[in-house]
Amino acid sequence: MITLKHSRTLALALVVFLLSVTAVTNSYGESQSAQAKRLADQIIIVDTHIDAPFRLTRDYQDLTHETPRGEFNFAKAKKGGLDVAFMSIYIPAKYQTEGGARKLANQLIDSVEAMVGRAPESFALGLNVQQVRDNHKNGLVSLAMGIENGAAIEGELSNVEYFYDRGVRYITLTHGKANLISDSSYDDNRPWGGISQFGKEVIAEMNRLGMMIDISHLSDQAALQAVELSAVPVVATHSSIRKFIPGFERNMDDALLKAMAKKGGVIQINFGSTFVDNDARNWQTEYVSLFKAHLAENKLDRFSAEAKQFTADYRTKKPFPYAPIERVVDHIDHVRDVVGIEHVGFGSDFDGVGNTLPDGLKTVEDYPALIEALLRRGYSETEIAQIASGNLLRVWQAAEDFSNQQ
Repeated sequence: MITLKHSRTLALALVVFLLSVTAVTNSYGESQSAQAKRLADQIIIVDTHIDAPFRLTRDYQDLTHETPRGEFNFAKAKKGGLDVAFMSIYIPAKYQTEGGARKLANQLIDSVEAMVGRAPESFALGLNVQQVRDNHKNGLVSLAMGIENGAAIEGELSNVEYFYDRGVRYITLTHGKANLISDSSYDDNRPWGGISQFGKEVIAEMNRLGMMIDISHLSDQAALQAVELSAVPVVATHSSIRKFIPGFERNMDDALLKAMAKKGGVIQINFGSTFVDNDARNWQTEYVSLFKAHLAENKLDRFSAEAKQFTADYRTKKPFPYAPIERVVDHIDHVRDVVGIEHVGFGSDFDGVGNTLPDGLKTVEDYPALIEALLRRGYSETEIAQIASGNLLRVWQAAEDFSNQQ
């Protein structure tokens, strides 16, 4: 027999159950997971920094198909809803002294064009805002390109237009070392006190052509100068927020964030755990120090089997502290709170940060998980669309519009 007391208990349990169901569904009856997947399929998602081309120089795979390794390929992009993948044309700093930077850039651009050529039913080049919108409507993944390290132009201003004509739509002015254009956040040597005279000419030429200026990797002084020098908003294609990793100049502080936002710029958040989480950064700092000492002591190449074994042994002894996916959202929250939601986007650094990606955010297939994390924080669908692509496309369009007015 069910007593009055039992009836009240069952009723209370039913109310609790219904409240729990309501908490994870929207007005359409979707769970947040289903809503996130629908959004990923519907909206345009732009990722401004994926290092697949350079990774393939050491570990070639056909990215027009699913692959056993790597964080980007067509199959993963379609599952994750990624529509515009900026392929990084990465030029390591060693080419600044050894030569061959322009040649390497051309080879990497060739590899991107080859992907499109092998699979025109899957990929298309993304050369302007309207083109990537059209590609999205046609179900194609746009491959846009950005040169990471202006050393590729080898001190010749004419090479800026040369690479624009080859499809490059942003240049990260420098990388791990100061170059002929700019000082670097990773380099204690600051020969220019920011941007060089040649660098000022490069920025003006990029503005003229409609090429976005990327301030990731720059020293604070250089980044502030680039913001001031540019006639249009700039972008940090794969950076995060310094508040969470005090003293790490590679991430942006609030002063730089505010200066960039004042002129309409956008920061695309880097997903690597060592960029978003202080515990991961401290682990990385200690590991790198020991790794370099091991290479020097044993005269090893960093890509040798022995070097890889050292890393594997170290990770076994001291496991890497992967950040939770929520830490990436913390950085997005910070930008929203400090300068507004119109100044933040996604710049993963997939295939460029090694085995350091957050739990739940390991490949481009995981964009729905990131969108779900944003939904849990209370972001609306409109706000998520703005973060996913609206802000970056606005900056890109501004660069195009300025060029067209010249």
